Amino acid sequence: MSRNKPPVTPAIRLLRNEGADFTDHLYPYREKGGTAASARELGVDENLVIKTLIMEDENRNPLIVLMHGDKEVSTKELARVLGAKSVEPCEPRTADRHSGYQVGGTSPFATRRAMPVYMEETIAELPRIYINGGKRGYLVGMAPREIVRLLRPTLVKISI
Repeated sequence: MSRNKPPVTPAIRLLRNEGADFTDHLYPYREKGGTAASARELGVDENLVIKTLIMEDENRNPLIVLMHGDKEVSTKELARVLGAKSVEPCEPRTADRHSGYQVGGTSPFATRRAMPVYMEETIAELPRIYINGGKRGYLVGMAPREIVRLLRPTLVKISI
C-alpha cells in the first residue's frame, strides 16, 4: 500500500456506495500497538479511536462490538444485555473468518458474514471518531451518525 494512496477495501466500497462522509487516515501499523499506537500516529485522543471487536456467545454466534480505544468491554454485562450465558472475544483466526478482514485491520463495514453490531452508547455522543477502514494502518474519520445510519447498531453501556 502506498503511503499516500488509501486502499480500496470492501469497507471503503460500501462507504462510497452509501455516500458516507469520511476522511482517510493512513499511519504506520505497529504489531500489537493497538489503538494507543494509532491514536499517537494520528495525533488524536485514544478515546476517539474505535475498536472493532469480533466476539461470540456460548453458542459461537458471532457479533461485532464497537468500543472506545481506551476502554474495555465488560463481557459479563454484554452477555446480560444479549441474554446469553457468556460472551468472549473470538480467536484471531475465527474473527478473520467471520469478518473477512485481518485482526488489526477489522472494519465493521462490509463484513464477510452479517453480524449484529453493538456500540458503546457514549461513542454516539462524540463529534468525530476514527475507525478501521479494512486494512492495518488505515483508519477512516467520520461522525458517529454515519455508523448509526449504516450499521444500525444496538447502543449499549458495556464499558469498564
